Amino acid sequence: MNRKWISLALAVVLAGCGTQQPASENAAVTAVPPANEQAPEPMPSPETIKPGEPGGLPDDRTPVEEGPIDAKSAQGAGQVLQLFGGLLEQRKFAEARKLWSDGGKASGMSEAEFIAAYDKYAEIHSEVGAPGQMEGAAGSAYVEIPFRLYGKLKTGTPFNLVGPVTLRRVNDVPGSTEEQRRWHIYRSGLKPRP
Repeated sequence: MNRKWISLALAVVLAGCGTQQPASENAAVTAVPPANEQAPEPMPSPETIKPGEPGGLPDDRTPVEEGPIDAKSAQGAGQVLQLFGGLLEQRKFAEARKLWSDGGKASGMSEAEFIAAYDKYAEIHSEVGAPGQMEGAAGSAYVEIPFRLYGKLKTGTPFNLVGPVTLRRVNDVPGSTEEQRRWHIYRSGLKPRP
């Protein structure tokens, strides 16, 4: 706030009180900024972001299915993504990489590169959103699921990554292996969010 605005605010307040004292440039005034000037809102820390808020997952109010989950269903894919996040939280990076398609190769990194990429985090937490509709193509099933990773880097800086993760499984076609018929991470759209 500049001094001119403070002086003007004090003059208006004093005029409203019926006093005729001159406004001083050094007057201590606690003033509210004009209605058209809003103080910027502080960004929430990643730990406090809730679904539906900027930097969080979509706010999906559809109830989650209860009871046994079919491993071949979209909910089964959600469980695999939940396991992936849990392994990252436990710092079991090599095991987490194995949940990617082609024995981890779909991550685009060797095991050593994958471990190094996640080792920069001191603290990792995850959230899994509601799976989308399963889609099929060329003998495979795909499902996209909102996902969030957040926590702190080893430098102490907070991080927040949000985006869709696509999982894929081969349908029950002749010649497919049991491993191919399981859900695996196929593609990640995680991006930094404020």
